Amino acid sequence: MNSTATHQTLAVALDDLEVSLRALQWWQEQSPPAQALASTQPFALDTLSFPQWLQFLFIPKLKALADNANPRPGNCSVAPMAEEYCRAQGVSAPALVSQLQMIDRLLTQ
Repeated sequence: MNSTATHQTLAVALDDLEVSLRALQWWQEQSPPAQALASTQPFALDTLSFPQWLQFLFIPKLKALADNANPRPGNCSVAPMAEEYCRAQGVSAPALVSQLQMIDRLLTQ
């Protein structure tokens, strides 16, 4: 897949990810405080829930990457974190995990 097609596919996958978060009722209308978004911990685990991290950090960063056709990071592995979070919450979210697996593949190519 060429770079332009990959960025377009990534943009669609991110939109689908938002739809899944909304379907799970994990989408928030109000942003967390700025200091919560400034965490330096992986997945901002010290300040945000995993869905908040997806919504307020992961999705916007990757949308900017796709919109500007910036280079992909080369390595991404978010789906396992989603599986663990869902397991801990007792939630079945196969669509969410599948979308994150696709995003992981797109960014790791």
